[in-house]
Amino acid sequence: MLRNLLTLGLGITAFAAGTGFMTDAARAEYPERPITWIVPWGAGGGTDATSRMLAGLMEKELGVPVNVVNRDGGSGVVGHSAIANAKPDGYTIGTVTVEITMMHHAGLTALNPTNYTPIGLFNADPAAFHVRADSKFDTLTAFLADAKAEPGKMKSSGTGQGGIWHLAMAGLLSEDGLSPSTVPWVPSKGSAAGLQDLVSGGVDIVACSYPEAASLIAAGKVKPLAVMSEEPLPGLPDLPTVKSETGVDLMVASWRGVAGPAGLPDEAVAKLSSAMEAAYNSDEFTAFMSERGFGKVWLDGPAFGAFMAKADAANGKVMQAAGLVK
Repeated sequence: MLRNLLTLGLGITAFAAGTGFMTDAARAEYPERPITWIVPWGAGGGTDATSRMLAGLMEKELGVPVNVVNRDGGSGVVGHSAIANAKPDGYTIGTVTVEITMMHHAGLTALNPTNYTPIGLFNADPAAFHVRADSKFDTLTAFLADAKAEPGKMKSSGTGQGGIWHLAMAGLLSEDGLSPSTVPWVPSKGSAAGLQDLVSGGVDIVACSYPEAASLIAAGKVKPLAVMSEEPLPGLPDLPTVKSETGVDLMVASWRGVAGPAGLPDEAVAKLSSAMEAAYNSDEFTAFMSERGFGKVWLDGPAFGAFMAKADAANGKVMQAAGLVK
């Protein structure tokens, strides 16, 4: 009998020890398995390229695979929805872009920045205004003066209807006291198509980031007039800011950050933010962004959250003025 009791006791002890082991394993430090990174735009674009570079570097910091998945569609709604609706456990995150501060104003979705846990901002490229190299306009002030004198004569482009560069153009006109219809917007499939239309004479001015127009500027086909930034762009001291050139105090930029669904655990946010900051500061990422002309801007989670809230209010105001709010 004593022998049986000892055997039973040892079995219970072993079971308890085994249960404890399983509990410890279940509570392993985050992350313990692969992370899915959703990109809400198609493969090959700037958001895809910068996200994949950053994800690869964060993978080294986190010690687990970070798998990038493109979820394009619905003008960004599909991918942004996939991030917001994911289980808030830290194993699904994604790239959140400026469109999250625009889509709900346009009536495309109810999603807004409050549906996410911000992890960090890594890129921002302000709007710039470009004309053909042989254009008679050498300043943005001169362009606006002609637009005011002959409303509707000149056309603008740079992205689809209601896109971020459309907001930049509409905002510029509104803040200068002009109706956005003064320079009608011609929708295009992105800045590249808009710039080609500019070069061929289909439109008179294009709003897009300087990096997007850099190759045509270098080729002598396009010239920039001004940029919507607080200070001149690095390496371009002679390109004036819109504010210094026209007095219009408006900043519109395309930007990219990393976020997860609302309610991410603090431990996951801390680990992801730390890994992201390390990747952002790496020589590899700095060289990658510099070579491709993307603007590096770092904001941690709380600062990124405040940034999105401010952008949401500002973009809503511009969209209202442009008649794009639904």
